[in-house]
Formats: sequence, structure tokens, C-alpha cells
Amino acid sequence: MWYCTNCGNESSKWMGRCPACGEWNTMVEAPSEKKSAKSGSKGLAARASSGRKPVLLKEIDRSKEPRLMLGLPEVDRLLGGGIVPGSLVLIGGEPGIGKSTLSLQIPLASGLKTLYVTGEESARQVKMRADRLALSSGEVPPDGAFPRTGLRSNAEAGGTSPDNHGDEQTLVFTETKIESIIAEAEEIRPELMIVDSVQTMFTETVESTPGSVSQIKEVAAMLLRFAKESGVPVILIGHITKDGYIAGPKILEHIVDVVLQFEGENRGSYRILRSIKNRFGSTSEIAVFEMTGTGLREVANPSEMLIPMHEAGLSGAAICAMLDGTRPLLFEVQALVSSAVYGTAQRSATGFDTRRLNMLLAVLEKRAGFHLSAKDVFLNMAGGLKVSDPAADLAVIAAVLSSNFDYSLPGDSCFAGEVGLSGEIRPVGQTDRRIAEAARLGFKRIYVSSYTPLPDNLPKEIKVVKVADVPALVKALFKNA
Repeated sequence: MWYCTNCGNESSKWMGRCPACGEWNTMVEAPSEKKSAKSGSKGLAARASSGRKPVLLKEIDRSKEPRLMLGLPEVDRLLGGGIVPGSLVLIGGEPGIGKSTLSLQIPLASGLKTLYVTGEESARQVKMRADRLALSSGEVPPDGAFPRTGLRSNAEAGGTSPDNHGDEQTLVFTETKIESIIAEAEEIRPELMIVDSVQTMFTETVESTPGSVSQIKEVAAMLLRFAKESGVPVILIGHITKDGYIAGPKILEHIVDVVLQFEGENRGSYRILRSIKNRFGSTSEIAVFEMTGTGLREVANPSEMLIPMHEAGLSGAAICAMLDGTRPLLFEVQALVSSAVYGTAQRSATGFDTRRLNMLLAVLEKRAGFHLSAKDVFLNMAGGLKVSDPAADLAVIAAVLSSNFDYSLPGDSCFAGEVGLSGEIRPVGQTDRRIAEAARLGFKRIYVSSYTPLPDNLPKEIKVVKVADVPALVKALFKNA
């Protein structure tokens, strides 16, 4: 049989394009799954003898789902207030970005009785990494490292006492056969199980190599069944493809309850853990980490690492009040405008859509009269961020004009607004939260659209400057230039 690695569609022959999802060159060959002729009747008999019956919707208990705190405040917040017993959580990311580090820090920081299953490392390698995290021996972590918070909730729920060290409750199991893993888990009865990684696991019921579409489907289904029947939350570590998608069939993301994905450059120190799917909380949340020599360190206030780290008075820099999910972030937009050396001007953007940059430059030339067609324009989002919030348009234009005039913008000003093709400044969502974050960080002025509705309870220490279009912004910023 041929399987599509993107959606899991089956076909008896190879096709260049999957008829189900339309993706090209995603069909891979794998042995067909052998099913017994009596499997259907056995499944019906098992379901009939399970004792389950339909329940009226109004009779279902609406009480809040119990949660287990993982001891990592940012991860607990990302999950919606802790991990739900019986849930299946998938963490994906590029090689070397910190998936295994985070998965080991979770049991060490929480103190939960954890079965840590690894198919990629030996037990000795796991121990070496745990020692490097400076948490396994019960040592006091360095300032800024993960505090062991939230354990009181676990103790109240009948879990582990906060006095226990994480290494005394973490059991390392080097195995790749899923039947043996589930049998061991049923005997140990842990409070949490971590599998690193799902692509290395296999089951004897499927005749194919580990990591194939059929193996991942069956392994994920068996782990889901174990989690729901036992109530043990399971965290899966998953690899991603070169295109940035989680490796394996798309059905893997449909099976699990929560999908978290690591973003960031391996060469940089900052990582973003983003919630892509969450059946128990919001999907518009992110958590920011810094990779250090002792593991991942939570960054409780990401704005402090993204605001300027240079002397005042430099041109080509503007601060944007962005909103990523429900978290407001303030970061620096850097621009450099110079005369074109060659006949065609260069346009380059790091962390920002180049097509959007070209559109904003066209608006400046058409609506504001700035001739930038003969000049090179380079744009960079500080901190390695990839920005998609349209509120960055106003800061991009301010940074480009600042570099063009070689005139520095006030360091206590920030921007939040979308720029339309007619040169008008359009309002963006949740402006009050952006203003509150800017005021908390000490900014004295924020530029927004004239059409932005503002509440009455805005901070008094910051001035809101409303601008209607790009020419009005130029007059407000560069009247003395």
C-alpha cells in the first residue's frame, strides 16, 4: 500500500499528487495492515461488554477538569492551567531546539512520579543531561531557573509531596516496543509518562519500520487508549520535517489533545513554545524560553529582552507594541536605508514578510512623496522574532523614515497600527492591552490610529497620540528633522 505522509490517505498505487489533500510527492510505500476476518465481530463484542451507555447532555457533570501542575509556570499557563489527567500532549520542533531538555525538566521540576521512556538515548545519557540541568541532585537552581511551583496542587490531589526531589520520582525506561512500554506503565502506575520520541516507537502488530505512517498511527492510537483508560497524562516528543510540519501522518495531530511546537533558531538563545491545538485551553498563547548551559530558562517578561539594548540616539529604530495571541510584546524594529550601489535597489527583511515591506514602501512613495525606489532598504526584527501582526506596519514605516532622514526617534515612544494602501492608519485589536504593557515598561507615548476606540481607564502615565494617515505620522515625528 501507498500512504500519504501529510494526511494518511491510502492508495493501492503510487501517485505524484495525493487525491485527498492535494500535496505533491508525499506518497510512501509501506506494508498493508493485516486484519483478521473476525476482528470486526470481536470489536463489537468488546464494545457491547464494556458497560458504557449513552448519557444525556444535561446530566454530564460540568465541574472543572482536575489539573496537575508541572512546576513550570509558563508551560502550565500554555496548557491552560496545568496538564489534564488522561490527556495526550505532542511537543514538536527542529533537532537541537530543546524538546528533550524540556521533557526532562518537566519531571525534575514537578516532582511527579514519572515514567520517562526514551528510544533515542541510553539511560546514562539521560542521567548526564539531568546532571547538567543542575536539578536532579536536589540542588538549588540558579536565579531565573525553573522554580518548583504548583506542587501544592499536586499534593492536594493526592500526588507527590513537594519535599520529594524530581530524580527520586523519575524512572528512565529505554525501550522502543510500545507493548512493553504500556505493560510497564500499567505495573508502575506513574502520575506522568513521557515518550521521546514517537517516531522511534514500534508495535509488532504492524509489519513496517519504526517511523512509518502505519507505525506512528498505531503507536499513537495505543498510547491514546492507555491514557484515556488509565488517566495517566502522556507527553509525546515528535520530530518535524524540513517544511516545518510534524513528521508522520496528519492524523497524529488529530488524535492528540494538545499540540505544542518549538520555534526559533538553533544558533540563537531564545525559543518560543507555541500552542497550535488545545482541547483544554486557548490556542492563542506562547511561552518564551532562553537556552542556557543549565537548560531552558523561562522568560516571564519577553518585552525586556526585545527592547533596545544599545545607546540612545541611533536612527532607524522604532518600538512596536505587538500582540502574539493574548500576550502583548514590545520589540524593536530596525531599518537601514542607503543609496543603491547597483541599478536595482535591494529589498531584504528578516522576520518580516518581504512582500509586505514592498507594499509599505510603495505607500510611502505614492501617498507621502518619498522616493525610495533608488535606495536599498533592509529590515530586521530584533530578537529573531517572526512577526505577522499587522500592528507592526506603523513601526516599520517609522523605522524606515528614521533611517532615511538619519534622525533618531524618541526612545520613550512606541507604535501600534496597520497601514492601508491609501496611506490611512487602521486600528488594531486589543489596543488597551498594548497601551497597558507600554506604560508598564516606562514608555511615555504611543502612536495609534485615529479611529481606535479607547476605554476610560487607560494609564495616566502614557500619552496616546492618534494619527489618521502616513503624512500625519511624518509631521508628528519629523517636524524638527
